[in-house]
Amino acid sequence: MTTVSELINRIKSQNIDFDERLIKKAFILAKGAHGNQTRHSGEAYFSHPVAVAEIIIDLKLDQDSIIAGLLHDVAEDTEITVDDIEKQFGRDVAMLVEGVTKLGKLGTIPSNDKIAENFRKLAMAMSKDIRVLLIKLADRLHNMRTLFYVPSREKKIKKAQESLDIYAPLAGRIGLEGVKNELQDLAFAIIDPENRNYINNCLSEIREKNQSLIDKIIEHFKQLF
Repeated sequence: MTTVSELINRIKSQNIDFDERLIKKAFILAKGAHGNQTRHSGEAYFSHPVAVAEIIIDLKLDQDSIIAGLLHDVAEDTEITVDDIEKQFGRDVAMLVEGVTKLGKLGTIPSNDKIAENFRKLAMAMSKDIRVLLIKLADRLHNMRTLFYVPSREKKIKKAQESLDIYAPLAGRIGLEGVKNELQDLAFAIIDPENRNYINNCLSEIREKNQSLIDKIIEHFKQLF
């Protein structure tokens, strides 16, 4: 699991303005709050908020977003409240954590395009600050990356379908094509792994053929110049 020093170095690498003291404080608070909680993988639960914070850093969001990523499950899963978070980190962080918690309670959406679209609009409306939605997408992305550890096939399908119906389209709507594509791919791998593997194999063959063509073109230009 990423250490606080590694997390701080990652923030520095993205040239994000931050207060190292506050990042360490949030890291220590979240780690202590989650205590001995574990994930289906057997890892400490705290590995999840750290991974979410890393995704947020890669998206080059601000310090409050990073802190909210570290604390996003604290208010819901531990004894620490949103008021406690506000007292220690300010209203903006508390608002972000509260917003992510509310979005997480939308529930699974029935397989109906119109209903799904209404929920997407609701999610956008609830996210008065776009950072709420970005943090929730980072949370969903990491959960999807580790979904294969969940033992229940039914729960995996449920989460994967929800990602396809709600979160991937939301990511696309706000311009996060990389997040959208990864969510779709991870969901497809759960819902229909056989066809997903077949398509990926076909794409790999196409890429290999195109790469050969590209190499020939590059060599041709080298000879010309």
